[in-house]
Amino acid sequence: MPAAPKPEILAAFEAAKGFMPLDEGLALYDAAVEAGRLGLPLLEVGTYCGRSTILLADAARAAGVTAITVDHHRGSEEQQPGWEYHDPSTVDPEIGRMDTLPTFRRTLHGAGLEEQVVAIVGRSPQIAAFWGTPLGLVFIDGGHTDEHASGDYDGWAPHVAEGGLLLIHDVFPDPADEFTGQAPYRVYLRALGSGAFTEISATDSLRVLRRTGAGI
Repeated sequence: MPAAPKPEILAAFEAAKGFMPLDEGLALYDAAVEAGRLGLPLLEVGTYCGRSTILLADAARAAGVTAITVDHHRGSEEQQPGWEYHDPSTVDPEIGRMDTLPTFRRTLHGAGLEEQVVAIVGRSPQIAAFWGTPLGLVFIDGGHTDEHASGDYDGWAPHVAEGGLLLIHDVFPDPADEFTGQAPYRVYLRALGSGAFTEISATDSLRVLRRTGAGI
């Protein structure tokens, strides 16, 4: 039976600002619980306001490991003003740019999970360039252009430990979804084609792969 979060964690997830549906969230949590057994940190790329972080952090707490988030907190392409997923409440009125970091911190505080999370504020490729710690889980949920999705994969997939999990969100095979999910889909195909990862589950747009080989 898949691992499931306690009601209060699930309630915090559903109340948090963000876009991940419940079924994908439950699949994420189950994968995080499994990966936590490796005793290594769990890392997500693309934090937004912390909706998925709640689930990663709770699983990390149960395993006695740390959840790490990587985000510049200025929003992805589709979250900018004029786009479908823009939320005006995330704009810093002083500088006129998005800043989701304050909302993210409030989300963690409200869920009682601040102590379980290390939040790294910056751009994914810059951080991955100096990263040296093996990871039990990498959850790629950042930008949806080929540049950003490929950069996240290139930077972080090599750090997934043997037996660890690589999760890719917003995988949409339909070419009609070019802007929202084709770049993650192409990254997903790269991961499978590398010989380093084997798919173990798919829940709507969330793919879960296990590190089973060396070549990336």
